Amino acid sequence: MHLSRLTAAIILLSVSRTLAAQEADTLGGARVSALGRRSILKPADEVLLDTVAAAPSSIDGILRRFTGIQVKDYGGVGGLKTVNVRSLGSEHTGIFLDGIQIDNAQNMQVDLGRFSTEGLGAVALYPGQKSVRLQSAKEYASGAAVYLESSRPAHKDGSGGSFRLRGGSFGNVSPSVIWDKELCKGLSLRTGAEFTRTGGRYRYPFFGETLVRENGDLSSLHLEASMFGRWNRTEGMVKVYSYGSERGFPGPVIRRATGYPLSAERQADQDFFIQGYLDQSWTRRFANSVKFKYSNNYTHYDTHPERNPMALPYDIRYRQQSAYVSFAESFSPAEGWSLDLATDYQFNSLSSDAGKFLTPRRHSFYGALAVRRTGERFRAAAHLAYLGAWDLFKTPDAGGWSRENAFRDAWMPSVFIYYSPLEWLEADIFAKRSFRMPSFNDLYYTQIGNSALEPESALQLGAGLSSNGSRGRWSWSARIAPYLNRVSDKIVAIPTSSQFRWTMLNIGTVDVAGCDVKAAASFRHGEWTGGICLRYSLQEALDHTDPESLTYGNQIPYIPLHSGSASLDAGWKGWSLEWNLNCSGGRWSRAANIPDYYIKPWALCDAALSKKILLPKFRNRSEQPSLRAGILCDNIFNTPYQIVQGYPMPGFNILLSVGFSW
Repeated sequence: MHLSRLTAAIILLSVSRTLAAQEADTLGGARVSALGRRSILKPADEVLLDTVAAAPSSIDGILRRFTGIQVKDYGGVGGLKTVNVRSLGSEHTGIFLDGIQIDNAQNMQVDLGRFSTEGLGAVALYPGQKSVRLQSAKEYASGAAVYLESSRPAHKDGSGGSFRLRGGSFGNVSPSVIWDKELCKGLSLRTGAEFTRTGGRYRYPFFGETLVRENGDLSSLHLEASMFGRWNRTEGMVKVYSYGSERGFPGPVIRRATGYPLSAERQADQDFFIQGYLDQSWTRRFANSVKFKYSNNYTHYDTHPERNPMALPYDIRYRQQSAYVSFAESFSPAEGWSLDLATDYQFNSLSSDAGKFLTPRRHSFYGALAVRRTGERFRAAAHLAYLGAWDLFKTPDAGGWSRENAFRDAWMPSVFIYYSPLEWLEADIFAKRSFRMPSFNDLYYTQIGNSALEPESALQLGAGLSSNGSRGRWSWSARIAPYLNRVSDKIVAIPTSSQFRWTMLNIGTVDVAGCDVKAAASFRHGEWTGGICLRYSLQEALDHTDPESLTYGNQIPYIPLHSGSASLDAGWKGWSLEWNLNCSGGRWSRAANIPDYYIKPWALCDAALSKKILLPKFRNRSEQPSLRAGILCDNIFNTPYQIVQGYPMPGFNILLSVGFSW
């Protein structure tokens, strides 16, 4: 039955693709920009990094200020950092770099701490769907999405670049360089490198004592090269990315009769990927897109019992490989209408030198059909996405591949409507089903796997009411967005004594009722600029699995009922000042909402001050170079807090930066 449904889906998608291509052959040419790639719904939050004077150096630093998001942070520069949108779980949140997903079949946890803001132009959050033409099928299948967009070289003289040096508390130092070169008309190259080194030693209070965080050091090197092309009817990009690191896992702080155990776990990573896309507008009505990616990730995890007799001896190497290709077509039968078809294929494999380790492989097929109507006042879209995945695995003692419970599939429909009855008023509503497979860790890891796990699906209902306007020197905006989510067979990862080993559980059914509120105002008067932005999020995420269970009706782990942020900024003659307040209510680290598992609420204040100085022009250049110096102070009031229980976060710390652009 599964095979017949998959065959029918492939035939339907193939026939639709052929009809769209045949219809388009009779139509005239147009530029790619004429495709009208406007999203049905605006992003819930967006930061244009090119316009922010004192942007955080990491992606997670930006996402902390967004509404409806929880960023799990295990402390320090080298700590694991993942993002969760509207209590769906990080596995339902797609992280897309230039429209191609950053994924990890091993554990579906994307560590945002590995990605810098250097070379990025924008970070945007879509809790429902970014519905635009020529999307990949994986984009339609994501429950929520964070989009990272690379900034493009734009130098009048054909070349330029920047150098930045950051350094500060805990032995943190990070130099980075970017160089741009226009190879020919419409074709440019950007190369960049960034090195990060931190000792990771910071003080924190614990049961009346002041301790120092140990084994939290990190050394990493990030190299990247991107080639951008843009011609009359074609646009494309190829990116080569390499990241290598060696770090320690500080482990949870647990009070024992014999003292505090020292974590002796180490991890080394070597990640590489190459990805790209090519968008082609063949006619005024028809266009297509090709995306591809190959990634190769190596991890070496080991412990040192000679340093910590309580540690189990491990020395394990993992190799994960992934190949991905996507084809998307868009046909516009009339002005404002589009019919889109996307088909994706992905292959994942994981191998290890660990004894008795299963060697899993996964073949995934994604398909999506979208009908879209776009206009100034009214926009609507209906999507139907499909996911079919085959799992095969081999044990060291087996002679061949096993196909037991190998096939899983799901249909994921969604509907989005946007309406603007007045120039200053906008309303939207959406309904969507999303689905995520258990990861290789969830199913096959010998240390943490749970072969009885069920696939996890989510039903999302959301609405929004927005208002914006301007008068004189002032402009303002406001938005309120209530939502309901139901997550079935929710998979929850609970950290154990290590960041590397987890306990995987199916909670069953989780009902989420929440509301995101955002209000912002800004002004400009002469050389003065300023603004204020207030955000608040209410999330009630309750376990509704078994009415007879003691945890029925409890808030699920790590989801605060109340959270929010406030930011103030001011600018004058190259000076820029920012003040940010981030708040989180109390949470529980386990399904049992009892005092032993309660994590106290916290409120943090950060501030940043920077100054941009214009320098004299070089003789042979028309662009004016500049120097920018800044200071970033985190946790100004030295507030002790934890995001994950047992992992104390740093107190007051400073980061100095100086950058030169030419």
